[in-house]
Amino acid sequence: MISMLGVGVGTMALVVVLSVFNGLEDFQRGLFKSFDADLKITPIKGKHFDCPPLLVQKLSKIDGVKNINQVIEENVLVRYRDAQMVVNLKGVDDNFLKQDRLKKSLIDGKLKLKENGISHGIVGSGVAITLGVDVDAFFTPLELWYPRNTNSKTIDFTSSDAFNKMSLIPSGVFSIEQQYDDNYIFAPLTFAQNLFDYNDERTSLEIQVVNAEEISQVQKAVKEALGGGFTVQNQDEQHASLLRAIKIEKLFVFLTLTFIIGIASFNIFFSLSMLAIEKKEDVKTLYAMGANAGMIQKIFLSEGAIVAFSGAVVGLVLGFGLCWLQQTYGLVSMGIVGALIDAYPVKIQFWDFFFTALVVVIITMIASYFPAKKAAMGS
Repeated sequence: MISMLGVGVGTMALVVVLSVFNGLEDFQRGLFKSFDADLKITPIKGKHFDCPPLLVQKLSKIDGVKNINQVIEENVLVRYRDAQMVVNLKGVDDNFLKQDRLKKSLIDGKLKLKENGISHGIVGSGVAITLGVDVDAFFTPLELWYPRNTNSKTIDFTSSDAFNKMSLIPSGVFSIEQQYDDNYIFAPLTFAQNLFDYNDERTSLEIQVVNAEEISQVQKAVKEALGGGFTVQNQDEQHASLLRAIKIEKLFVFLTLTFIIGIASFNIFFSLSMLAIEKKEDVKTLYAMGANAGMIQKIFLSEGAIVAFSGAVVGLVLGFGLCWLQQTYGLVSMGIVGALIDAYPVKIQFWDFFFTALVVVIITMIASYFPAKKAAMGS
């Protein structure tokens, strides 16, 4: 009974922890969808590339492409009243708002980039807090500063003539995740062009696809249309390092808990060893009745198998129950004030349950083998 409970608790813990990692990975992907495009085109060398209208038209004709957002992104100094900070200014064209990527993330104001010829900006919540931005204060604009393009080898940064300076009316505030909230301001593409002295140069192109299930085919077609010199990344590839880190953590947790289950299986080893000693006379009786060593070994292995399968089933059922309760009712909270989610995210995946059960059964059967063999040989 104790052996079965040990295996069951270990199995339950493994299933729950793996499901939490699945939930965290799924949650991160949800954040990406709120900010990043389905496909992102960037140059392999340099930070910008020439993007004539013909290139955009060519890409727009590819099957599966819904719309293309042209992007200019640079670091700028922004001032608002008495506060200032360095942010990423992301200049986007009219297609950006059509993609509805910030629609669910807007917490104040409106999603507006231009009105009556006046440029507006959508500000991250962290930037808004740092600068004290008030979207209702129409006559208090954001001042953006960027070094002018010049052929001079020396620039006098103490002079205001060394910078391009433009004003932007804050129209809305978004909140997605701290990395984005603390660093980004969205502005019209033409505004960014004028501030950075860009013509046809773009830092990236963002593509929204018609059907998310066909994204790999669209990605391949875009790569073929562009030729060399560009990288075309889907959302997972844009954040490959983060997702890789989550998978590595999940793997190490799996190995650690598997090791713990292996330690717990020593209970089975010692229980069967004691059983072999206790039933030594009964084993002799079985031999006298015509049983052979193989049959005796199978009896003890069957005992180990009962413990293994019972513990695995109990652990899987309890693990599934806890994950379902967490998924449905959010029993365990994050415990962080202002967190994006109230409770730990959980996602149940079949293969986690399958491999957990497989590993548990293999470990416990190995632990059962040696006492069973000893019982057969010792008699």
